[in-house]
Amino acid sequence: MKFLHDLFPVILFFIAYKLYDFYVATAVIIVATLAQVSIGWLRHRKIEKMHLITLLLVLLFGGLTLYLQDPMFLKWKPTVVNWLFALVFFGSHFIGHVSLVERMMHKSVALPAPVWTRLNVAWTLFFVVMGMANLYVAFNYSEETWVNFKLFGMMGMTFLFIILQAFYLARYMAEPEQETTTEES
Repeated sequence: MKFLHDLFPVILFFIAYKLYDFYVATAVIIVATLAQVSIGWLRHRKIEKMHLITLLLVLLFGGLTLYLQDPMFLKWKPTVVNWLFALVFFGSHFIGHVSLVERMMHKSVALPAPVWTRLNVAWTLFFVVMGMANLYVAFNYSEETWVNFKLFGMMGMTFLFIILQAFYLARYMAEPEQETTTEES
């Protein structure tokens, strides 16, 4: 459910683009992202950092797209978001005692320190590549291709990365110990 909530603005952007045009879709993603953040605030009395960063960038790049009638501004937004995430993941190596990936996942998974480091580097590189892929598609393909890539291509790349990560992590997962029971006679 959270996954759909996170994709809500992108899905509405995609639908608005298919029904109308890029500028209507841009206005829709601005309103949808504002709604997403507002709903989060009303339901939980807090705003997720990712949603807040996305809102600020959607307002900035979407606003510039609408004001200047230039779609390239909004096309840059996914790259900026991904590169900011890459910077945060990379910076977490130098701030604090544990990487960001470990802070996010340590309650779910126990891994050796070098594996946490490799995992954090992998996420950093993933976000860099995602940003580069977005720019490649934005500058070399049609607007419609970019819109399709934004929803399906980026989501597919993320799923693939998570699946590959799961296979990598499976090698380090400890088997749960079998409980031994004794029967009393």
